[in-house]
Amino acid sequence: MSRLSALCTALLALAPTLAMAAPCKPAPFGDTTLYLRGGLNNWAAQDEQAFEYRCDAYFLNLQAQGTQEFKIADEEWTAATTFGGNAKGQPERGAGGNLKRDFRGAHTLRLSFAADGSARLDVGPKTFKPTPPQPITDRAALTTHFSSREAEFKAPFGAQAAGTEVTFSVGNDVPGLKRATLVIERRRMTGNQEQLAYEPVARIAMTPQSRGLGVGFSARYRFADTGVYGYWFELETDQGRYALQNNKDAVYWTREKGSMGEATVERLPANTNRVRRYRQTVYAADFQVPAWARDVVYYYVFPERFRNGDKANDPRPGGGRPQDRYQDRDVERHARWNEKPFKPTGPGEKGDGSDSLYNNDFFGGDLAGLIQKLDYIQSLGANALYLTPVFRAPSNHKYDAADYKNIDPAFGSNDDFVRLCAEAAKRGIRVIPDTSLNHVGADSPYFNRFNNFPAGGAFDGGKINPASPYASWFKFKPEEKDPSKQYQGWVGVSDLPEIDKSSPSFRAYAYGDKDSVTNLWLDRGAAGWRMDVAPWVPDDFWREWRRAVKAKKPDALTVAETWFDSSKYFLGDMFDSTMNYIFRNAVLDYAAGKSGKLMAANLELMREAYPPQAFSALMNLLSTHDQPRALHHFGEDQDLALAKQRLRLAAFFQMTYPGAPTIYYGDEVGVGGGDDPYNRAPYPWADEGGQPDEALLADFKRLTALRQALPVLRHGTLQAPLHVDDAVVVLARQDGRTWALTATNNSRTPRTVSVVVPLPAGTLRDALGGDAVKVADHRIQLTVPPLFGRVLTADLP
Repeated sequence: MSRLSALCTALLALAPTLAMAAPCKPAPFGDTTLYLRGGLNNWAAQDEQAFEYRCDAYFLNLQAQGTQEFKIADEEWTAATTFGGNAKGQPERGAGGNLKRDFRGAHTLRLSFAADGSARLDVGPKTFKPTPPQPITDRAALTTHFSSREAEFKAPFGAQAAGTEVTFSVGNDVPGLKRATLVIERRRMTGNQEQLAYEPVARIAMTPQSRGLGVGFSARYRFADTGVYGYWFELETDQGRYALQNNKDAVYWTREKGSMGEATVERLPANTNRVRRYRQTVYAADFQVPAWARDVVYYYVFPERFRNGDKANDPRPGGGRPQDRYQDRDVERHARWNEKPFKPTGPGEKGDGSDSLYNNDFFGGDLAGLIQKLDYIQSLGANALYLTPVFRAPSNHKYDAADYKNIDPAFGSNDDFVRLCAEAAKRGIRVIPDTSLNHVGADSPYFNRFNNFPAGGAFDGGKINPASPYASWFKFKPEEKDPSKQYQGWVGVSDLPEIDKSSPSFRAYAYGDKDSVTNLWLDRGAAGWRMDVAPWVPDDFWREWRRAVKAKKPDALTVAETWFDSSKYFLGDMFDSTMNYIFRNAVLDYAAGKSGKLMAANLELMREAYPPQAFSALMNLLSTHDQPRALHHFGEDQDLALAKQRLRLAAFFQMTYPGAPTIYYGDEVGVGGGDDPYNRAPYPWADEGGQPDEALLADFKRLTALRQALPVLRHGTLQAPLHVDDAVVVLARQDGRTWALTATNNSRTPRTVSVVVPLPAGTLRDALGGDAVKVADHRIQLTVPPLFGRVLTADLP
């Protein structure tokens, strides 16, 4: 280490001390809390990564390893307090890039602001001592209890139909609790959680009742209208006022903290926006999800990488056909099926020698290949085929739509899609296509930036065309000089011009017309729709769209792409299901060795917050085309055999849990890969030189067969967990007189637990052929194998 760098490190270490000696300045952003938000916390605003202002700078102690990308922002991503990385790698308000720093354990981050408002972020050894929270010593407040999952305190449980009256109770066993008020509010959330607020609905003085040495309070409230509501309790004791509120658990991808269940108490904040609300979902009484949805096992395919069934339609450089060009240049073509996807070389990117563009390299997968392999998909136990977009588009992912109403020529023809749906139906498989009604491709007849289509696009050749029939689909800024800044690209991506979803013309084209995009593909055989980036599309759009879907095909399934707590989409007026990213992260982290308590908290949130008909239809993911594959998460590069066993554990949990298990193509034969593009590798067919893991495939087939053989695993109501510790999770399902207990163990050694079960006596059969388990006085001794699980069943007389 040079003398200069050693001096800098020493000064950073002394910063908190020196700051205390220097004249202090007010916090630049007042009471606003700043957070480090990045890949290490799913870009959420978590208390553990909150900066504390001390005298002249914001400080944060952080434990992290490796290179981390992040931004610094408040809870709401407010423009004035959101800092990305500028060209010098320092925080800058409004900068589009991420901050990047290397970490090796415990560090202190110091964020300071100069007189001109410019920011600087320094990282050094851990030296900062945060201000400890002021403890609560008031026993009357500390012992007041509420749990949203216990009938004694809240009934009925979970999401409810509009018009339901709910009873709330709180109480303790020591004197001093004087008053309790039930606070009911209505949540308003728009966009990708950017705008979130609670509006007052009612404050109800709770009725006191004796409770031993203490006192209890109760109140009732009838939720007349659909919506997502918040509720909490204001307590008053001899010593002050408090908020009895949701806990501090982080929920994957979700801005609001709190997994519900047991309450926590804190001093009543001056700004009640800081209160963590419990959430109550109230859905339409007539909300129905197609009955077949709870029986689904999805096979999830990125078509360009699954199977090449027709080499004649393969994209190739210089071919002169539409599929041979990517915007204003030739495509890239892979010489061998089992190559890695190309990683472009660009600013700050170490590529593989290919060009500088993402998404323009092709292997040749198509619909003919899917039709060829329908028997394989059926043999795997899947009965629904989810396809990422297959409509004409220049990229390999096809989310940059160039023609919503026709199949991409590299994938085949419209007749091929009809044939795929018909052949799939013969095998009991439904087909669910995907598209984005939020944005199109810049290289499309709708926009036509590259003049690859006849004149008439809204941005022909990079110039605004007010005469275009698609002009009303987009919002333009003619005052900008740079063509890329004259329109809004989705999340800043100029290749994806964002649609003005309020345009009547676009709404008619998307779902209103008789031959709309929505209706056309349902007519051609689709069993429903998965809708991309649903939070970026207004709620009223989705309400009208759902009505169109259900009018055309009442048993069509509507699936959203949302990553966070999706309660607002399950009120009966938008979607039936969603891609369940909360499930994905919870199960992957558990199978990788994190505590079962963390998984249970996240999954129990959904059991409580989602209507049961939607909960049983959720698209339960492990891998996706937008996140690293499961095997990568489990450390395939360090110990592949161990990673595969952890994948077996995750698949076991997925196949025995309510919802629709979703197998991302290739997971079942050991395909791995990190971030895009490596999570989109080709399926390793043996006749193409690949080496599929046949033993892993057999295990997947065994698990899907188990699910299909036991209706209780598909239809059974999920009870509260019977047992949860760091390693073992035991759950109970009930379907009429049939019970199933599922147990998983993420430890590398067997674990034996004693579990109280809902059965008074009898014998539990092991559905996987293990020893039966005797029930005595409502209790069993259960040994769970390492990195796997057990399913025990019983039929009551």
